[in-house]
Amino acid sequence: MNVMPDSDSKETSATHGAYLKLRELILTGELPPGDKLKIEQLRKLLDTGASPVREALSLLTSDMLVERIDQRGFRAAPVGKANFEEILMLRCTLEETALRASIRNADAAWEDRVVLRHHHMNRAGLRKAPDFEDAHKAFHMALLDNAHLPMLERYCSQLYDLNIRYRYLAAGGPSYKKRDIAAEHQNILDAALNRDADAATAHLIDHYRSTGEYLSSQMDG
Repeated sequence: MNVMPDSDSKETSATHGAYLKLRELILTGELPPGDKLKIEQLRKLLDTGASPVREALSLLTSDMLVERIDQRGFRAAPVGKANFEEILMLRCTLEETALRASIRNADAAWEDRVVLRHHHMNRAGLRKAPDFEDAHKAFHMALLDNAHLPMLERYCSQLYDLNIRYRYLAAGGPSYKKRDIAAEHQNILDAALNRDADAATAHLIDHYRSTGEYLSSQMDG
């Protein structure tokens, strides 16, 4: 007996694929902040249908990476100093809460996950692998995932993504390159494994604010 293809499943898969690719293009700045996102151009770029592109853009609107333009279309969400400073403030506040909860609930399984994610991130960084960003996020989220606060973890994940475009912008500058990012990550890891919540959160916030201070100075310029 022939099995008819599931058209709904294919449509969902196409939408998910378009969502992931558009998300990557926006996060890395290949689709610049504020640019109008035209369905026909994106359809050709992604080699897919108009419907999956439209659905993907709607999903990215929920992620705050895309904005609707008065029902006439979409644009990549703009960036700006005030927006970045709000993201930074929320990340520091929410991730401190989540990291303290993770450490309070610390067990051997969580420690193993964090150490493994840190190792994968370092290896990806040394190889300058294209999956470094995924490994970097996985490490930061592993620090928080023992909090057992799924809504808080979801907000932290979304804020991480909103911050990525700014981090790409900051990464090219000489002051940013002088930082020992690996040492900053190691300090966070060591304090977390020592179950020292005060030191771990202090290192984490310093890590974020160092990037924030540099980027704010770039925007002032």
